[in-house]
Amino acid sequence: MEKATRKRLALIINNIKFTRPDLERKGADKDQANMKKLLQDLDYTVDEHNDLTAQEMDRTLQQFAQRPEHEQSDSAFVVIMSHGIRDAICGVDYDGEQSSDVFKNDRIFNLLNTVNCAGLRDKPKVILIQACRGEGAGHSWVSDSVPPEPQYEDDSLMKRHKEKDFICLCSSTPENKSYRSIVDGTPFVRHIVEIFYNNAHKDHVDELFRQVQQAFQDFPQQMPTKERTTLMKKFYLFPGF
Repeated sequence: MEKATRKRLALIINNIKFTRPDLERKGADKDQANMKKLLQDLDYTVDEHNDLTAQEMDRTLQQFAQRPEHEQSDSAFVVIMSHGIRDAICGVDYDGEQSSDVFKNDRIFNLLNTVNCAGLRDKPKVILIQACRGEGAGHSWVSDSVPPEPQYEDDSLMKRHKEKDFICLCSSTPENKSYRSIVDGTPFVRHIVEIFYNNAHKDHVDELFRQVQQAFQDFPQQMPTKERTTLMKKFYLFPGF
């Protein structure tokens, strides 16, 4: 797709201030500013939202999925930063384990899948999630059948993969914490920004994610992990290179 005609969109949701003052994510504004600049430099128009409940996050993603610009885009980024639990992202009214103000990670993929987001069908969808996924420290001390096809199907319909062309990088492994500096923001976002600036002109996104993971080798408290990757092709942000 020609750069002159494409309309790349990116969505950033960043929950900083919560109903409970002690949950404020100090330093998260730095992550947002750095991520926004990176995405703009990659030729994405950035839609920013702050301090949303789970219901508001759902509605914001629904609206993003229906943006007509996707028809003229080659890809999309979705970046969500908040507190989190095992398989969900916390809304700003989250107040503990029994709270219902959580946005399930599965919902991101559902709203942007082949059925619900036709504009991004067969196009890369890059998901970045900065959130804890449990209370674990992320380190430990160690010494040295596909179901059979039906006999008949409607000739007027074509089967398509419901979930395809996603690549997702979460800031930590399941059950474990993510870390954030109250001054500089999170190492997850810092490494993404640095590595994308240095290498996006020559490496595809899957390789860039591997480099982000490699940057955490000397930080045993946390290891980013790729999940639900269904990207069919190597995705270069600068396809002319």
